[in-house]
Amino acid sequence: MIVETLPVGLGELKVGSRPGQVLVCYGLGSCVGLTLWDPVSHVGVMVHVVLPDSSLSRGQDSLPGKFADTGVKAAIDEVVRAGANRSRLTARIAGGARMLNVVGAGTKLDIGARNADAVRTQLQFHKIRLAADDTGGTYGRTLQLFIDSGRLLVSTVGRGEREL
Repeated sequence: MIVETLPVGLGELKVGSRPGQVLVCYGLGSCVGLTLWDPVSHVGVMVHVVLPDSSLSRGQDSLPGKFADTGVKAAIDEVVRAGANRSRLTARIAGGARMLNVVGAGTKLDIGARNADAVRTQLQFHKIRLAADDTGGTYGRTLQLFIDSGRLLVSTVGRGEREL
């Protein structure tokens, strides 16, 4: 089968609906990669969340995936528009690492933890089940969502690969 790789950049959101498509978030540090997948229609979405809340925006931002609050809603809307059934969606997240270790800064500067918490909160708000979570730590991750099977592969430098 021919594989079509669809990279998902900072703040982007991409939907996959054809066998052979793989959605990929490269090098997630403090950002969070969110996937939603419908196991019946084999339609999925990946969003690359950069910041926890759109109130942090400095003006008009055309990328709803950039923020957890707008990104989760946009991901749900887009994957349903592409043929997924909202009630069958399962969510998986990865990333949210603590990439800066500032002594005495507390949790305010831990943008990775804030991103992960914000995505979890939005999923709860929208009543989407979080099936798996690989967040935190101090290392980056790359995510690959294989649309035909729903397989989510998390790769980390020095830690190998694992399915989530």
